[in-house]
Amino acid sequence: QVQLVESGGGLVQAGGSLRLSCAASGVLFNTFSNYGMGWFRQAQGKEREFVGGISRFSNTYYANSVKGRFTISRDNAKNTVYLQMNSLKPEDTAVYYCAANFGGSTPLDRNAYERWGQGTQVTVSS
Repeated sequence: QVQLVESGGGLVQAGGSLRLSCAASGVLFNTFSNYGMGWFRQAQGKEREFVGGISRFSNTYYANSVKGRFTISRDNAKNTVYLQMNSLKPEDTAVYYCAANFGGSTPLDRNAYERWGQGTQVTVSS
């Protein structure tokens, strides 16, 4: 059973940076590279929204709200995907989740992902 665990969240001032990690376990040999990995976030009282994703071919996609500030990368040898967040704003405050799409793509629809992490809190103070 594939499990995802996020880490790296915390409290940061506006304009600061954080790097989130999402480590996968229970992955069969060399299959993590076949997954599309998405990052989503959910602010209090709001729906979970797509932040960005990286496909099995390492193509990256970003929501307009984070484009140019956030960068997604992956290290298949470590079964880990990263979300580098720069120039953080108070409106980036949310619980951040990573998710795996076993088909290798990164759809915007959260229902297309088969596995989810438990989430990590990011709080940006003004």
